[in-house]
Amino acid sequence: MTRTILDLFKLRIGFAIALTAAAGVAVAPGTVGAGSAVAVVLAVLVASAAAGAFNQYVEADLDRNMARTRARAFASGRFRRHGGWLALIGALVGGATVAAAWFVNPAAAVYTFAGAFFYGVVYTVWLKRRTWMNIVVGGLAGSFAVLAGAAAASPEAALGPLPLAFAWILFLWTPPHFWSLAIVYREDYERAGVPMLPVVAGAARAARAVFAGAALLVASSLIPLAFGMGPIYALGAGAGGALFLRASLALVRHPGRETARASFRASLLQLALLLAAAIADRLV
Repeated sequence: MTRTILDLFKLRIGFAIALTAAAGVAVAPGTVGAGSAVAVVLAVLVASAAAGAFNQYVEADLDRNMARTRARAFASGRFRRHGGWLALIGALVGGATVAAAWFVNPAAAVYTFAGAFFYGVVYTVWLKRRTWMNIVVGGLAGSFAVLAGAAAASPEAALGPLPLAFAWILFLWTPPHFWSLAIVYREDYERAGVPMLPVVAGAARAARAVFAGAALLVASSLIPLAFGMGPIYALGAGAGGALFLRASLALVRHPGRETARASFRASLLQLALLLAAAIADRLV
């Protein structure tokens, strides 16, 4: 049951989004109190978890057609879809938003809500079944997490050059990350009728898009160096970027499931190194 709950709320993704919010706190201009920092990170985590559960609630029919997802709680029937779940999900998002407004400020609350809304509604409901651009626009969910963290310093802090640079980085990270995974499960998405890029364009063209996206991402990850980030960040961003570029280039040369899986894993490592280095760089 514990594993089912963890999967339902997509807590692995939620913790990654929370780390993104923590990086936003770290790079925000000004001082953020410990209480505000903890509050905004937890609010983003809860809102992200609720959006993950809503994603599975809405996509139960798709999940049943995909080998990767057919064991999920709603798809498998372990949890029955009913209005109570929607009430719980709404309460979690609402509670996280109110907590961010109460313990931090209204700007942090707006960004917290926006992140959940873009993943749960814009990506899941409006775009996923309609266009291969779904994950491009849906990538804004991670960007809002950065801005929520930065807003903990002040409402104006989120619009500073460093938070905006990291929001841009998160926006660029999502497509090559997810398209790598979509190449691995292209047949699943095709069977479910989801127009992910590898389905509509083929694995080879999608692989080239992954590499192009990774190259733009890595180039953009150097922008924060122009606004005060130091050598620790440069090392983490450079190492992670090199790993992702190498894996995505291998994917272009041999567009298949194994190279796509390696590219997906490299994208996760790239983001983890970049965010951890950003936090460490501001703490030392």
